[in-house]
Amino acid sequence: MQSLDLASRVPGSSNERGRQGVRGQFLALSAGLALLLAACSGQQGTPPAGDETSSISAQRLQLADFGPNVKVFDPSMPTAEIQAAVDAVANQQVSSQFGFQRFSLLFKPGSYGTAERPLILQVGYYTEVAGLGASPTDVTINGHIDVYNQCDASGCLALNNFWRSASNLTINVEGLSGCRSSATFWAVSQAAPLRRVNVTGGTLSLMDYCSAGPQYASGGFIADSKLGTVVNGSQQQFLVRNSSVGHWSNGVWNQVFAGVTGAPAQSFPKPDPYTTLPQTPASREKPYLYLDAQGRYRVFVPDAQYNAQGVTWQAGQTAGHSLPLEAFYLARPSDSAQTLNRQLEDGKNLLLTPGVYSVNRTLRVRRANTVVLGLGVATLVPQNGTVPMTVDDVPGVDIAGIMFDAGPVNSPLLLQVGSRRAARGDEERGTDDERRGDKGNPVALQDVFFRIGGAQAGRASLSLEVNSDNTILDDVWAWRADHGEGVGWTVNTADTGLIVNGANVVATGLFVEHYQKNQVIWNGENGKTIMFQNEMPYDPPNQAAWQHDGVLGYAAYKVADPVKVHEGWGLGSYIFTNVDPSIHAAHGFEVPVTPGVKLHDLLTVELGAGTIDHVVNSSGAAVTSAAVGTPSTVVSFP
Repeated sequence: MQSLDLASRVPGSSNERGRQGVRGQFLALSAGLALLLAACSGQQGTPPAGDETSSISAQRLQLADFGPNVKVFDPSMPTAEIQAAVDAVANQQVSSQFGFQRFSLLFKPGSYGTAERPLILQVGYYTEVAGLGASPTDVTINGHIDVYNQCDASGCLALNNFWRSASNLTINVEGLSGCRSSATFWAVSQAAPLRRVNVTGGTLSLMDYCSAGPQYASGGFIADSKLGTVVNGSQQQFLVRNSSVGHWSNGVWNQVFAGVTGAPAQSFPKPDPYTTLPQTPASREKPYLYLDAQGRYRVFVPDAQYNAQGVTWQAGQTAGHSLPLEAFYLARPSDSAQTLNRQLEDGKNLLLTPGVYSVNRTLRVRRANTVVLGLGVATLVPQNGTVPMTVDDVPGVDIAGIMFDAGPVNSPLLLQVGSRRAARGDEERGTDDERRGDKGNPVALQDVFFRIGGAQAGRASLSLEVNSDNTILDDVWAWRADHGEGVGWTVNTADTGLIVNGANVVATGLFVEHYQKNQVIWNGENGKTIMFQNEMPYDPPNQAAWQHDGVLGYAAYKVADPVKVHEGWGLGSYIFTNVDPSIHAAHGFEVPVTPGVKLHDLLTVELGAGTIDHVVNSSGAAVTSAAVGTPSTVVSFP
């Protein structure tokens, strides 16, 4: 094992099967504290579907009854009692990659743990840790909120640390011993955001350098957070948006900062692969549950921001509006799609409590400004090939904290935002009124994830279609599974992760992986993407199965030929075709050559199998097995 400083580049793959294909340098520090987990038991499986009566709904609201998998803690509770409860959840969830349980751990305003007896939280799969204050400074955890590497016979990695979050609180780093005391660790990959987090008293490390190697990590997303020293370490890519940092240690392949005070200077690709935008063109922070001054539960819905920098809460309350809990239907996994639709039709917003929801008919969001907020990675599984959710041509809808998990019968689509219009080239686009997009009150998706296979055999032709103009996509991961149950070229079939037809759509933190054709197709005008991460499919059986129109493979990110204006920053695509290593993709990115289409800081990487011949169109050198883990870069195109 070679010991290197924190500026070392660390190649790594973002998945289980690809990780053995990458051989590179890695950090190695002394081994730390072993994980201590208490035994626990919990409910398993998905409850049966059924309708809820209005009296039960009223009772839930009166008691603020979020169900058995929402744990609410009060600062008056003994630390030992809280520690036992969070340890029980961690013991169940840390290894439960494709399990059915979901948890939300909520902390009322106040301080938890002390220097003498710190509170230590380890965050496993499908676990949300959140403060219930109006500001992140209203809840302080004196201790750690940690995600560590998972270790098995092949080594210790964070490549599969998905589907979890921490938000709206302060971590005052205290406690533990040895290496584990050196930082609070958030060693994650995709779908594991930090939002509205204030870190004091110590370092935030995005890699777990205390375990054995190789310690690879493949994140990640941070927004609206105030951080001191951050160790990037082995994280191959990361987006930090509208935040502040004191010091950032290093980069690997694609570290992107947008609207971040204290961010490293632009330097892609050398000496560090930093892409730095002084402001974020458009953003809307995720809605969050909180307690008001009278101790009543409410949901705060932040306003959209344009050309913003820094955190939203530094100078006072985040701009936006507050909704009483009575404006929401507190959904349970036992609720039927009919029940949820009836609540939407009655003018309710939806608060999806933790669990897996069986959806046998489309949930239709038809009212402007509707909020659909999931707790604990609430998951919708379509039945019989249904489309689980659609949003009408209305402004201000916010969908957040939800996973769409494809069912065994193919769904043509998992989430549609806005009605489908005629394709470009067939007829002229309509007027602004017909497009139904509202720049001042845009539709927004935050922490919305899609999964095809892994937990079960799943099929969906398209995961997300965005037709509404001015939509904001903030931390979206669309994943055709490369491991788990129901995985194979003809098993978990999925053509494309995202199609954008609307104009002025902005994506911040777009992760799309392993789809069988183009991963992203962008048809709308004036689109913007800030940080894109992709892996091409691993499992094409041969080149003949993965080519089209005389072109080898499919571009990961395709901007349609008629588009006149489009811009992207910090875009990466990787290849690991381990079933047939001789496979080629002609290019990672395909865009029309026109002055209004501009791409900045692009890269492709070969992870141990396959070849990408060019980065964008016919520009950029090939990546091959001759230089595994070494990016081919294009700083500006055209």
